[in-house]
Amino acid sequence: MNELLYLDGSCGISGDMAVAALMALGADRAPLDAALAPLAAEGLAYTLAPKTVNGLAGWDFDVRLPEHDHHHGEHGHHHEGHAHRHEHRHLADVEALLAALPMTDRARDLALRAFRIVAEAEAKAHGCALGEVHFHEVGALDSIADIVGAATLFDNLGVRDCVVTRLCEGTGTVRCAHGELPVPVPATLNIAQAHAIPLEITDVRGERVTPTGAALAAAFRTRTDLPAPFTVVKTGLGHGKRDLGRVNALRASLIRADDAPEALHVLEANIDDCSGETLAAAAATLLAQGARDVVCLPCLMKKGRPGTLVQVLADEPLLPRLAESLFRETTTIGVRTYPVRRTVMARTPCLLRTPYGEIRAKRCVFGDLVRIYPEADSVRDVAAIAGVPFPDVFAAAQCAARTTP
Repeated sequence: MNELLYLDGSCGISGDMAVAALMALGADRAPLDAALAPLAAEGLAYTLAPKTVNGLAGWDFDVRLPEHDHHHGEHGHHHEGHAHRHEHRHLADVEALLAALPMTDRARDLALRAFRIVAEAEAKAHGCALGEVHFHEVGALDSIADIVGAATLFDNLGVRDCVVTRLCEGTGTVRCAHGELPVPVPATLNIAQAHAIPLEITDVRGERVTPTGAALAAAFRTRTDLPAPFTVVKTGLGHGKRDLGRVNALRASLIRADDAPEALHVLEANIDDCSGETLAAAAATLLAQGARDVVCLPCLMKKGRPGTLVQVLADEPLLPRLAESLFRETTTIGVRTYPVRRTVMARTPCLLRTPYGEIRAKRCVFGDLVRIYPEADSVRDVAAIAGVPFPDVFAAAQCAARTTP
């Protein structure tokens, strides 16, 4: 699947906004209802429905705890309306609760990751150990509903990659269980720091980025930059609850990365009076100077003598330097250059687990096509340490590649 999820944080993000935006994007509601059904016994009730706010069509996720008529707040630090029996949930309690909910393994892993991200941020904010964090806010049922709901819908959409480029926050202060806190609240700042999420402070008074929202962004995000170019497949809007005097919604988009050819250049020269040792040294120099590739091809020169066609693939800014190197390092007296377009598979590093040890590999993707290629250097190193022939380790790596998603 060549689609990515883009969470546009230019108007902030919170847990309920994330659930609503993913629902607006076309996720199936049934897994969410099934995952949250066991929490009805604790008093959880919610509505999830289309809603138009200030002329913008989207969805709204509204959680209620009927025993206190507590309206779901947008921000992670809620007011005093939580049931007291929920105020002292620890991370272990939340993890045990999640383990019992009917969710897919991937959705559960995402929810556990998001809760751990918040727990680590709260522990740092309050100067205590991870196990001592009291989930005044995040352990409450409404925030459990946010994280479980968002993780379930994200999993249901079937995307593997998520782009979050930045999150826009407001200013001022917000009331929470700990009293007045500055915006961004400490937990949100800690999450942004720990997961290198860029924040942009706007002049909006109030909290636009909540700890729960930031944690979901950190848990889902696999990419920091949008592909260029891309095609928009579908968009959805999740409305927030607070009136900040500005658009208060999270926009989620399914996008498809378009495979645009790279604009590169080729330098080439015909050489018939240069030794193989000299050509090998020249190729090494050109690669060290930034050439994408260097190829030496046998050819027949104009006087009938055998020679070598040297081709260098490079980015345009490097052309003068590489041309000079060809003159310095070889016997050529002329270099040709011309532009080319190169289409490549998207490549990311990965690890393959084999009985002999972990082996580095490249995961290459083009549209729906996925290939995983073991790195020969890594295979050689592992084979040497294990005392096993290279072909055996390479075969094990290829077997692991076939079973790696």
